[in-house]
Order: sequence, then C-alpha cells, then structure tokens
Amino acid sequence: MTGEDELKLLGTWASPWVSRVKFALHLKGLSYEYVEQDLDNKSDLLLASNPVHKKVPVLIHNGKPICESVVILEYIDDAYGTIGPSFLPLDPYERAIARFWVDYIDQKLVIPWKVAFTADGEEEKTEGIKQMLAAVHTLEGALKECSKGKPFFGGDSVGYVDIALGGLLGFLQGTEELCGSKPFDIASTPLLLAWVERFTALDAAKVALPDVSKLVEFAKMKRAQMALSIKK
Repeated sequence: MTGEDELKLLGTWASPWVSRVKFALHLKGLSYEYVEQDLDNKSDLLLASNPVHKKVPVLIHNGKPICESVVILEYIDDAYGTIGPSFLPLDPYERAIARFWVDYIDQKLVIPWKVAFTADGEEEKTEGIKQMLAAVHTLEGALKECSKGKPFFGGDSVGYVDIALGGLLGFLQGTEELCGSKPFDIASTPLLLAWVERFTALDAAKVALPDVSKLVEFAKMKRAQMALSIKK
C-alpha cells in the first residue's frame, strides 16, 4: 500500500462488525492501519469520522470515512474489484439475494441474540433464544439454496453472506455459555456446522475473529456492568 492508497480501520477487538471488515481486508490481501478505539472514551478521530452514529467500524480510505460494516464490505468490493476475490456475484439477481440474506442476518439473528444476552427475565430470554434458533434454522436452508452443494454461501469461495455471518461467529460460538443455548448442532444444522469449520479454518478468519473464550469473559463483564448501571 502506498501513500496514495491509505487504509485505516477504526475498531474494537470484540466487535463482530469490525471482524467482518478485518476479514474482508485480509481476504483481499489489503494492507491497513488498525486503530483500536475505546468506546467509553471516544476519540476525536472516531467522532469526526462517524458523527452520526459515533460507532465502529469506520474505514478511512485516503482520508475519507466509510461507516457501517455492510456498507464498508460493498465499498471494499467496489474500490478493489480487481484485487482478490469478489464478495458479491456479478448477476444482479444473485447480488439481490445475497443482500437479502445479509439483511436477514442483521435483523432476524442479531437482534434476538442481543435480546437473549441482555434479557432481565427468563421469559424474555427464552423468547430471544427461540427467535434466534428459528433464524439459524432458516439460514440452514439458505446455505443449502445459495451454495448449491458447494462449500460456502458464495459457492466455491467465500462471499458477502459468508463474511456477514462469519464475522458474528465469535459471539455465536460463545452463545451456549452466555445464553444457555447452542445455535449450531449436527442434528438440526449439519450444513452450518460444517460451514463453521470451513470458515474458521480460513487464514483471514484466524486473523479477524477474536478468541472465543476471551470474548465470552469480556461479554460477561459487560453484562455485569449493564446490570449494575440498571440497579443504580
């Protein structure tokens, strides 16, 4: 990477959204500067780069900030279309289908997971887990449909949907300890279970995904902090 093409990523080590972007950058073979952020004491650079949401990830390309993980993924694919694998297929219909499933992941999998993780009562937690497992079951069918018997949602190689779901794997793999439920198992989601093994074996995943046990301890600490703040 030259001074004429400078990439800087603002993130936090535990963020699944940042993991998505890290994975994409490594998959493309792009060099970048990573700047860890403290979201309890937000930097001037973060506030100036993402004044609307004030959140990570933010990718800064030659001084211009791009925010939101899925927007960043598409930007990387567009800006570096001739470098490394493409994330989105060329066919407009297949691109639309990929975008549909990425939106589904963020709306129907992530939101119930957050409910299950942060729920005060058992009933709310149970409902969150129920919705999360229903979404995982639907994604099992989506993997069968999108992959057409090949290793990934994107077919022979990792695509947009793989990156979007794969970035969440640290938290999803820690769900049994954090929420008391296992999202992937051989009986109900054999395709996804095999997909998880393939995805986490990729070099880009080894770089981008945080250690699950470290992530679980961090999440427990955050949950305890949230509980204390509610009681005050």
